[in-house]
Amino acid sequence: MDTPAIPQGSVQGAWSPALPEAEGFRHSMVQTRGLRTHVAEIGEGEPVVMLHGFPEHWWQWRAIAPAIAARGYRVICPDLRGSGWTEAADPSFGPDSQRDDVIAVLDALGIRRAHFVCHDMGAISGMQISYLQPQRVRTMVQLSVPPGFMLFTPKVVPAFAHMPALLLHRRGRSLKGLFSPRYATRQLSDATIDGYLRVHDRAEVENAVTALYRGMVIPVSLRLMSGHYRRMRLQPRTLAVFGRQDGPFAEPIARHICRDHERRADRFELAFVDDAAHFLTDDAPEAVTALILDWFERAG
Repeated sequence: MDTPAIPQGSVQGAWSPALPEAEGFRHSMVQTRGLRTHVAEIGEGEPVVMLHGFPEHWWQWRAIAPAIAARGYRVICPDLRGSGWTEAADPSFGPDSQRDDVIAVLDALGIRRAHFVCHDMGAISGMQISYLQPQRVRTMVQLSVPPGFMLFTPKVVPAFAHMPALLLHRRGRSLKGLFSPRYATRQLSDATIDGYLRVHDRAEVENAVTALYRGMVIPVSLRLMSGHYRRMRLQPRTLAVFGRQDGPFAEPIARHICRDHERRADRFELAFVDDAAHFLTDDAPEAVTALILDWFERAG
């Protein structure tokens, strides 16, 4: 039987490695079958679940979650399997592993329905929940990843250019290059990159990189390219947000691959952020926050 969250305190030194600094968050471990999920929370009210990208973790939302919480929401930021301070009994991944983990954590916390904000890898799980368990989703905001009903075009192939290196990743090889100008318009400081990557010194996280890409990211990418999700209807109200400097998903391409959304989704909109690329939440946190709150109000 699943157990509720186990408080761990907010002292950074109580965790190994130490949590990066972020004021106002409550930290706990949520025990589900085969998994102890680190969850950072802030605020009270209607639940908002934020699912991070790769190679990030809960701290990705450090600037956005407090602003959302200040508007009367309870923001829940779990570390997904293979990331952050979450601990898994089984190191393997399947295409639906993280989706199942998220649902199990929400069940353990007694949350039946929530708003979702998802980026990159986290958007994979958010998309799967939207299609297969739409009753759990009040609204969806999907960052830097196209919807499941996307029309494939060779123009999006550069979005997968980083995958070969991650499929062949070896322990000790730095992931710092993922934060290059190709993916972020603002140069991230060494302290910020350390905040994201320090936890990769944990063997479990470091060893999960290839398993994550081979077991989940590649199979789901193939589903997208084969039109798997185009055979379903997207029911939750979904906003897809891209940076205007995100080459493979710049506005003309994003609009092209989403052009028949009226046939594929109940309600879907696109939005674009100036001076931002793939790492939207670091490039333009204020603009992303404004879009999220606007979508909650208009679509929620």
